[in-house]
Amino acid sequence: MTSLHVNGKAYQVETDPQTPLLWVLRETIGLTGTKYGCGIGQCGACTVHIDGQPVRSCSVQLGSVAGQPITTIEGLAKGSVLHPVQQAWIDHDVPQCGYCQSGMIMAVAALLKEKPQPSDAEIDQAITNICRCGTFQQVRTAIHAAAKA
Repeated sequence: MTSLHVNGKAYQVETDPQTPLLWVLRETIGLTGTKYGCGIGQCGACTVHIDGQPVRSCSVQLGSVAGQPITTIEGLAKGSVLHPVQQAWIDHDVPQCGYCQSGMIMAVAALLKEKPQPSDAEIDQAITNICRCGTFQQVRTAIHAAAKA
């Protein structure tokens, strides 16, 4: 059994400790907001926060995160109040297909926690998530809006 703390709740999971965290979140716990994209940690669709840091969950083994606080897209809002990044995404019509957006939002939320007023260069350096729809200009606009919120 592995102890996980996800979105403020404790879970005991009976899964091979080498299983990628992504699959535990989706298949064992049932939190499907974190998406499978590439499976090799490149696209960012599976980004979650582990101890406050953005991490690509497809590349992290379950056993390496036991007991650490994990936040998924489902845990980003505070009750019915959306996180400023989530609200900016809605306000600026960022998603098209929406598939990559939960990972993108998680990466941006971590960036804004570290750098509350990032420059365009800092955004480019920190946000390496891939959006096949090409909404990068809307993403940048939303990041600046969330930074002002």
